[in-house]
Amino acid sequence: MGDNGARQVRRISMTPGARRALAAASRLFYERGIHAVGVDLIAAEAGVTKKTLYDRFGSKEQIVVEYLAERDERWRAYVMERLEAAGPGAVDRVRAVFDASREWMDDNSPKGCAMVNAHAEISDPAHPAYAIIAGQKAWMLRLFTDLAPDRARALMLLHEGALVAHGLRVFADPIAVAREEATALVGGAQGS
Repeated sequence: MGDNGARQVRRISMTPGARRALAAASRLFYERGIHAVGVDLIAAEAGVTKKTLYDRFGSKEQIVVEYLAERDERWRAYVMERLEAAGPGAVDRVRAVFDASREWMDDNSPKGCAMVNAHAEISDPAHPAYAIIAGQKAWMLRLFTDLAPDRARALMLLHEGALVAHGLRVFADPIAVAREEATALVGGAQGS
C-alpha cells in the first residue's frame, strides 16, 4: 500500500481467524463507529478470544488499519474495473466514476463514505490509519486529474459532497445529481 501518502502503512498477513475477526470488525466499525466498538465486542462477534485478536493484530489500531486498507483496496479495484469498461472520452470516464460511486454506496455504504466517517473519528495524522484515509482522497484527486485536469478539484468537490449527502440522506440520489453536474462541467470544458 505505498500509495497512502508520505507514511508507509504497516500491514499484517491474515490467518483464517484474523479474516473472521476483520470481517466482524469491519461490519461493526462501519455500523457503529470506530471508537464505539471495543476489542471485546469484535472478539465475541468473530468467535475468537481477545488474546487471539491481540496475537494476530497487536492492537485495535492495527485492526482499524486493516479495515480501512482492505476497504480502500476494494474501492480502488471497483473504480478501475468500471473505468476499464467505460468509453475513451473524459465525459464517459467521469460518468463511470460517479456511476461506480452510486453503485458502491447503494451496495456497501448506506451510511456514507467509510473514509469520511473514519476521518470524523481519526483526524490525527500520527494515527496509523490516517495515511489510508488521506491516501484514498489523494488518489481520488489524482484520478480526477487524470480524467479532466482542468476540472479535477471541482469534480472532487462534487464527488465528495455527493458521498456525504448520500450518507446523510439530505435529498434523493445526490450522486446522480453530482454526476449530471460533473457531466456538464467536463462536457463544457471539452467544448471550449
